[in-house]
Amino acid sequence: MADIQRQILPIPDMPRSGPITYDAKDPDTSFEPIQPLLPPDGAPNVMVIMLDDVGYGAPSAFGGPGQTPVFERLAEGGLRFTRFHTTALCSPTRQALLTGRNHHSVGMGGITEIATSAPGYNSIRPNTKAPLAEILKLNGYSTAQFGKCHEVPVWQTSPAGPFDAWPTGGGGFEHFYGFVGGETNQYEPALYDGTSPIDPPKTPEEGYHLTEDLADKAIAWVRQQKTLMPDKPFFCYFVPGACHAPHHVPREWSARYRGRFDQGWDAIREETLARQKELGVVPPNAELTGRHAEIPAWDEIEPELKPVLARQMEVYAGMLEHTDHHIGRLLAALEELGIFEETLVYVITGDNGASAEGGLRGSFNELLAFNGMGSVETPEFMASRIDKFGTPEAFNHYAVGWAHAMDTPYQWTKQVASHWGGTRNGTIVHWPSRIRSAGEVRSQFCHVIDVAPTILEVAGIPEPTLVNGVQQSPMEGTSMLYAFDNADAPERHDQQYFEMFGNRGIYHKGWSAVTKHRTPWVVGGQMVAFDDDVWELYDGSNDPTQAHDLAAEMPNKLHELQRLWLIEATRYNVLPLDDRTAERFNSEIAGRPELIQSDTQLLYGGMGRLTESSLVNVKNKSFSVTAEIASTDGPISGVILAQGGSFGGWSLYAKQGRAKFAYNLCALETAEIEADRPVPSGEHQVRMEFDYDGGGLGKGGNVSLFYDGDKVGEGHIEHTVPFIFSADETADVGQDSGTPVAPDYDSANGAFTGDIHWVQVDTGANDADHFIKPEERIRVAMARQ
Repeated sequence: MADIQRQILPIPDMPRSGPITYDAKDPDTSFEPIQPLLPPDGAPNVMVIMLDDVGYGAPSAFGGPGQTPVFERLAEGGLRFTRFHTTALCSPTRQALLTGRNHHSVGMGGITEIATSAPGYNSIRPNTKAPLAEILKLNGYSTAQFGKCHEVPVWQTSPAGPFDAWPTGGGGFEHFYGFVGGETNQYEPALYDGTSPIDPPKTPEEGYHLTEDLADKAIAWVRQQKTLMPDKPFFCYFVPGACHAPHHVPREWSARYRGRFDQGWDAIREETLARQKELGVVPPNAELTGRHAEIPAWDEIEPELKPVLARQMEVYAGMLEHTDHHIGRLLAALEELGIFEETLVYVITGDNGASAEGGLRGSFNELLAFNGMGSVETPEFMASRIDKFGTPEAFNHYAVGWAHAMDTPYQWTKQVASHWGGTRNGTIVHWPSRIRSAGEVRSQFCHVIDVAPTILEVAGIPEPTLVNGVQQSPMEGTSMLYAFDNADAPERHDQQYFEMFGNRGIYHKGWSAVTKHRTPWVVGGQMVAFDDDVWELYDGSNDPTQAHDLAAEMPNKLHELQRLWLIEATRYNVLPLDDRTAERFNSEIAGRPELIQSDTQLLYGGMGRLTESSLVNVKNKSFSVTAEIASTDGPISGVILAQGGSFGGWSLYAKQGRAKFAYNLCALETAEIEADRPVPSGEHQVRMEFDYDGGGLGKGGNVSLFYDGDKVGEGHIEHTVPFIFSADETADVGQDSGTPVAPDYDSANGAFTGDIHWVQVDTGANDADHFIKPEERIRVAMARQ
């Protein structure tokens, strides 16, 4: 198939040539045998593995304290790329990797939840920039993704789609098994098979963990693909949620690190740099950059908090080693199939620097910080829960000091795109049949946008000029293949801009000019004007860690690079710069579509896995939930409508025949109001009304329960969740998927035992008779057409 023209995709069918005969038995009857579409001869299997929120100085393969023996073995048989860069945030890095274009070029200047209408920030990939998986699939590759997908525009994440931006929609993957969003509970994830929501195959009590499950599914897929189509290469994209918060890992893995981090993050940084120099993953002249004033020294930490902080890091390191182990299982499956030597494996050890989003003290339940309640997590609060970190009872994150240490030897962390601590991630390339310099280090500057051009070059596939009838713009990355066998090859990717939340920088031929505009863990306050940001200048040839600022000594060089940054920012849709925070979460201000635009919503039995943006917003306001139900055999039981989970949410349900309403305040307390009598048999309306106290965010309110308009119960809730119930839990009619909001359901998932005809959620409205008449419900239904 060497003569196939692959610039136009799908590859056009070729017309048949030769005579047309009347009888198939005619000697002149001739047809070419059907040939399945395959890539050019020699195209390898490709496996791209990328971890989440793992900094340069975390894995032992790059000198870190987290043991990664699988990665070490890969590096010994392949290459370590020590100047590989990401974008400083997850969604942008992933979209850049999957398209070979800069993140603003593909609309991903931030995470999808804060998309605006500006082209560089709208979270919409232009159809002029087809993803790598689509290009490979249309050239004859089998394609599959396992793990995290955080590239779907937030208004398209409901069960109704559209699915154009999902992996198996327009993403080019024939198979997807994983979760959609920034993070998920590792013990009870919100899973999808393709675009269909599914439950995990086991419970936490049965030993379930997402990373193991993802490895199981990827192994099964590779085995089947190679058994049925041994001549067809595959592209497998394996992106577990590890090690993003929540840091969840079985106890036996975190137990391996007991006492390992008692000396604190400052000592760990020094130890890590020493190992990095021994490994050669930083130059001999690399200096340990200073700890900024915003990050406390370990010696300044209250003594009673130190054991909690050390435990946070033990859990994180255990999670990293656990992830390495299961990736090893996946690679072992390639060896068993006899294809490991012929498979190009990329291991990108993080999609950005280590995450400082846990705050200065870390968190037992990060949803408290998300909701402005982080002050609850005092040293005493966390110390009383120290043995629960990493377990299903926690939703934990580590402290800023650990994030900084995991980015050793560089400055800053995730989100800070200006400095290498936010963007430099150790990367391993393993391909024994092609790489002849096993165990070596490569120091050429590289960026995540270089992965797609590299894969196309090694596969012998040209960049397409036309995909699905749309003319394509060129990829913006540079193939890394030139460096595979030549450690001294001059770097070809010698210029790269960076920007995230106003933190910005430019790399140009060894030099970097950078300015930090915003600190990740500081929320609120007045932002400095962009023109007042202080720029720094670094000479990478003599200062590889950005330890010595030369801005005052070389102002002309700094101005040259500042102008270059502005040119690149104009070219790639970075402008206008946008450092808004709360405003970008408001879709009306941001200018992105909103799935729910009404103050009322009608749901039906069986609907579920509705993301938080798929249900009318009931926070900080009065609301009601009314359901028409019918009992079948005996007293009703189970969930009518629930939103959220064990770490925050609410549920209207029945317990031994009586209606109940439970409000879970970020796992701190659960208020429960119960009806004074059971729901009668037959068809009835069950209604809950919440009358918000007002006076600010997160206040309480009175709860009233009704059967057919008659009050049957009331009570008061002292506090409510002001901003977010969960990053991954959903709303469900007739059950509570994921973790349970209420602790006392009669069944594991709160399955409803009767029939639910409909459920109506109303906000801000008062129904004087506490009953919804048929004509009112029809009006609501018609208004949604």
